[in-house]
Amino acid sequence: MSTAPTWERRFWRFLDVQLSPFPGRGNALLRNVLACALVIILSMSLEVPLLALSLIIVFFVSQSNLMLTRMVGILFMVSATIAVGIAILLLKFTYGYPLLRILCASVVFLISMFAMRATRLGPLFFVVAIVTIYVQSLVDLNTQPELLLRACLWVWMAVVYPILVTLLVNTLLLPKEPQRQLRETMRRQLAQVEIRLAALGEGHPDTTRIGAVEVQQGLLSLHKLLKYASMRGSVKGSREIDQLALITCVSRLYAAAAALVSKGNDTEALAALRQDCAALAAAIDNDTLLQPRVLHSGALQRLLVPPALEEMRDALRALAVTDHATPSSAPTTKEPLLVRDAFSNPNYLLFAFKTWLATLICYVFYTGVDWPGIHTVMLTCVIVALPSLGASTQKGLLRIGGCLVGSALTLLCIVFVVPHIETLVGLLAMSLPVIALGAWVAAGSERISYAGLQIMFCFALALLEQFGPSIDLTEIRDRLVGILLGVLVSTLVHGVLWPESEGDGLRRRLAEVLHGIAALLRSPALEPGETSDRLHGQSLRSWSQLAECEAMLARVALEPGWHQGEHEELTLFTQTLLAKSREILLLTGQLQRNRIALDAQLRAPTQRWLDERQQQMGDWLERYAVHLQTRGTELEVLPALGIMMTGGDANAEALAHDLRTLHHLLDLLPEWQHVEQGALPEPSP
Repeated sequence: MSTAPTWERRFWRFLDVQLSPFPGRGNALLRNVLACALVIILSMSLEVPLLALSLIIVFFVSQSNLMLTRMVGILFMVSATIAVGIAILLLKFTYGYPLLRILCASVVFLISMFAMRATRLGPLFFVVAIVTIYVQSLVDLNTQPELLLRACLWVWMAVVYPILVTLLVNTLLLPKEPQRQLRETMRRQLAQVEIRLAALGEGHPDTTRIGAVEVQQGLLSLHKLLKYASMRGSVKGSREIDQLALITCVSRLYAAAAALVSKGNDTEALAALRQDCAALAAAIDNDTLLQPRVLHSGALQRLLVPPALEEMRDALRALAVTDHATPSSAPTTKEPLLVRDAFSNPNYLLFAFKTWLATLICYVFYTGVDWPGIHTVMLTCVIVALPSLGASTQKGLLRIGGCLVGSALTLLCIVFVVPHIETLVGLLAMSLPVIALGAWVAAGSERISYAGLQIMFCFALALLEQFGPSIDLTEIRDRLVGILLGVLVSTLVHGVLWPESEGDGLRRRLAEVLHGIAALLRSPALEPGETSDRLHGQSLRSWSQLAECEAMLARVALEPGWHQGEHEELTLFTQTLLAKSREILLLTGQLQRNRIALDAQLRAPTQRWLDERQQQMGDWLERYAVHLQTRGTELEVLPALGIMMTGGDANAEALAHDLRTLHHLLDLLPEWQHVEQGALPEPSP
């Protein structure tokens, strides 16, 4: 009997994860609703057309912090200006020649879609492609050249002025600086560490455990926010070095707290470390770093047991003695504009061709049947076009789901609310709750955020495009038909012609994660005077690769016919492997940190035994990664760990316990043959 979860369990598990509260979700909702309210008032009062486009720009530009909002806003303004300029230039020379107009627009579209994949400025070329296609639909709706030119200029206005409104709202009313977010995230993690230490010190039940997922997300979020703060200019030079040392310390404390067990803890050390964490939190609140001084935990002139406590004390000591005045002299390397395989990878050009073909088929269809109301079918082909089948399917499903919800809400409003509306206040009272629903969904997980944008967009297209009450139900029908047809055509074209799957790429990424963990496990002990930055960097890269694998799995799970009917088993295999890899990475980092803290107190035979066993397990993990990547049928059995003679040394016993636990986790890694047998266990949470 297969242990794969049923579709009902997967559905409710998905909702439980995706609709859970996110930090800053309420703030993002307020910013979006306020900016949209201002845009509605301005557009209706000044009769600026294309209100639905303006509202969707608000959602695109409004990001999690002020730095990203300004970056995206500037990028959209530049992109819209270039795109409208190119569109007007094409119309000037090809307006009276339909075939030449379509050919020139196709060339611009193909170049834009290729550059979206092959350059670092993908969003800019995406906007150019969208505007190029949208202008072709305007040509069919406007028979006079002057009206067409005015429509193109109104497109530019409908894009640019909402960006300015959004930037104003984010800057003046609800600012969210990356540096402030970084401090809040560090304080939140330190608060969890303090709660964990307090619960262990008071002997409470173990209800404050920090899982491997939380460690991964916490580590990556701190480094991402530091990058944003550096781009914003709030941390530069020596201050950036200070902040890097600070987040490294917080990450080490957080990971060490996750490794603490309920029994065998030093009560005095727990209390001292809790005071140190409180002092560090206060320093973060005051935006100051700890000065070189003797910490409370420094009064404990002895080794702490378990080693996780020693790791926490070492992290605080390393921060306290850090030289905060020496800026980094390493030159910063800028990423090239083109990706490395821009002209050698045929997938980029094939992707552009497939997207163009799907768009052209839809254009010929709606022009041939003379149904201009479904012109959004072309935009849908561009929007859902993503590098892999899984990603395209995921976005297509979100677009359909959001459209269905938005259309249903629009129908209810037209039938029951619109007949009673006479003023702009009534229009806002009807529209803002739907916009708030879309903003709430859009501010959640990236896996469902696009559905929130689509809810708002479908509602606005049907109800807010006219400067008066709208009672035309055909608008709802046309938008829904256009989106459904666009998703269908795009999926068929991308699935039949040179399908680009991420299944094999996911296996390679998983193998890279395991190679990184093996390298971390076999890393030699630190040389005298060497810091733990190297090990921390290796661990950070592995956590980042693991996060990329998890995002890729969410897309691969939606790919149709992945490996000919083995979809469910392979998905479960990958989920199991990811869960085990997360636990192995967390324990490997803990073991290496404990080795750093305790190695000097170990006897030479014990050190050699640990080095040999870590090398042995690292080599086996390397072979497992190769076995996974090549789908081999034979894999050596993990060698037995053997017995270490500790001689009653508590430190050696603690390290041996970590090593035995790690050996057990490696032994539980699933084998490829189990995919065909359907004997995989449920992945651990």
